[in-house]
Amino acid sequence: MSRHQPHSAAASGPVTTEDPQAPFLELLARGASADAYEQPVLLARAEGANPERIAALEAAKTLALRVRAEMEGRRRREAELSALFETAHDLAGLRDLDAVLQAIVQRARSLLGTDVAYLTLNDPVRGDTYMRVTEGSVAARFQQLRLGMGEGLGGLVAQTARPYVTDDYGHDVRFQHTRSIDAGVGDEGLVAILGVPLMLGAQVIGVLFASDRRARVFEREEIALLGSFAALAAAAIDTANLLTETRQALNELERANEIIRDRSGVIERASDVHDRLAELVLRGGGVHDVAAAVSQVLDSTVEFTEPEEAPGHALEASRADGHAVRHRDDWVAAVAAGGELLGALVLRGHPGLDPVDQRTLERAAMVTSLLLLARRSAAEAEQRVRGELLDDLLDGRDRDPRLLRERAERLHADLDATHVVLAARLESTGDAEQEAAARRRLWSAANHLAATRHGLAAARDGGTVLLLPAHTTAASELHTTAASELASHVAGRLSEAIHESVTVGASAPVAGLAGWTERAAAAYVEAQRCLDALRLLGRSGQGAAAEDFGFLGLLLADSRDVGGFVARTVGEVITYDERRGTDLLRTLDAYFASGMSPARTKDALHVHVNTVAQRLERVGRLLGEDWQTPERALEIQLALRLHRLAAPDIA
Repeated sequence: MSRHQPHSAAASGPVTTEDPQAPFLELLARGASADAYEQPVLLARAEGANPERIAALEAAKTLALRVRAEMEGRRRREAELSALFETAHDLAGLRDLDAVLQAIVQRARSLLGTDVAYLTLNDPVRGDTYMRVTEGSVAARFQQLRLGMGEGLGGLVAQTARPYVTDDYGHDVRFQHTRSIDAGVGDEGLVAILGVPLMLGAQVIGVLFASDRRARVFEREEIALLGSFAALAAAAIDTANLLTETRQALNELERANEIIRDRSGVIERASDVHDRLAELVLRGGGVHDVAAAVSQVLDSTVEFTEPEEAPGHALEASRADGHAVRHRDDWVAAVAAGGELLGALVLRGHPGLDPVDQRTLERAAMVTSLLLLARRSAAEAEQRVRGELLDDLLDGRDRDPRLLRERAERLHADLDATHVVLAARLESTGDAEQEAAARRRLWSAANHLAATRHGLAAARDGGTVLLLPAHTTAASELHTTAASELASHVAGRLSEAIHESVTVGASAPVAGLAGWTERAAAAYVEAQRCLDALRLLGRSGQGAAAEDFGFLGLLLADSRDVGGFVARTVGEVITYDERRGTDLLRTLDAYFASGMSPARTKDALHVHVNTVAQRLERVGRLLGEDWQTPERALEIQLALRLHRLAAPDIA
């Protein structure tokens, strides 16, 4: 039986003979609810007990209820004292102020049995009080409330340093109502609110609240209990502030000691970095070598970043005054030359930079700008040489093969290897200045790609042309890259590098360019045709060669590679017939000649229709599931006819 269920007649026993106090003693022992104490009286009346018996039961009930109330009060006070003791224990071992305040609010809500409990703290800078901790709250606007002094119940408590309580906040005219506060309280659905001040001496630092979403009268004992929790919360905040101040003082002392210890090594580090930077310049080091050297000297991480990757405001400030600028916990030193921003040196995670170390970072930025200018000059010279050599090849004029080879070798290119000519072009942006800048970026990116792949690049006909090897070496093995694959790869690389859509057309692989310069010119014409075809077909931003256009590629390619087209289209079927002695190719030819009707095909071949179906199923596995689509079917029929013309005895 539950402790809250009414005491049954059977449990009460015979009312007429039993001591009138007995059933109530049993109810007290069981901790029954207050409603259960009516049952013995009701049962006696139902059994027709005499008035004296009923009066005795009524008197015993009154006494039992009084005892029960006293016991409940003692249990409640015991729970309150226990909660206060636990909170004081938490305060004694304070490590996390938020956790202690949250525990105080949770216990206040639990003991007072309210729907919501919360705590606000005063903001001396803004002159108001703001929500710090909530428990049981569900409304975001309520959790972010700020109350001006004197506004609402909480503002009045914070202003007067006295507890206030209301059983119906919305209709209570004692408080100054504001739209924002009433909206937050309305979102939370609060009706009854009790607020007590958090005091440090005579100063109010905040308010502790307990509230319900229904009308309620808070008893004097409940107000006193919440006040006790408020005193503990104020003590927790004061303790945390003292601990924070102590930690800060210790940290400041530690930093002062570190500065004293490090001061003697500052001059030595400055001399060290000067020697290292001078050595880097003399031996032709790079910008990342400079960053690594400064990282070692400053015992921190220094990185070179591109202009768009550095913090914009700090970078502009550094370029304007010529000094390193702090950005959060980092320092930014602009790398610039002649008003042009080349990048930045960023010192990571070092907010307290020594002035001498700051000058070291600035000196490193200056050295980096000199190295970048030198590298740029060398790169531009190499790009011009690469472009001039490729222009000579594409112009098709008579050249001495020996001189061409020597010029190519100095650029780490091999004109005797097989190459692919690629034509790359940007789509028009509509703005002439922006388009010119984009073309310059495309030419620079193409030159970088050509240099890394031992090829050539040049600006030509409003676009960019590249000459790249068709073979690459990886893990000591020679790999051949198809022209279409190379075109697609180059389109992706260039588009990613300049953040613009780049379309690339590729020629078929060509060899012997040193001795036959006219081949380069013809391949360039073929690459341009593929480029124009891509744009006409709405495939801008992609890369392709003639082999990617099916039978249309026969018209685009300068070599008219009929055999290659046949092999790409039906080569799998031809090879299968040759190896297995089957008749798939003739079946395929008859199938198209019969209007793609298996029934008419079996008549033309004089075989069973199941045989035709089996052969066509095998063809599908060889050519792919889409071989009967209109586009594929047209290419297959053209390939069959070209194959038949090349080998008339196949029929």
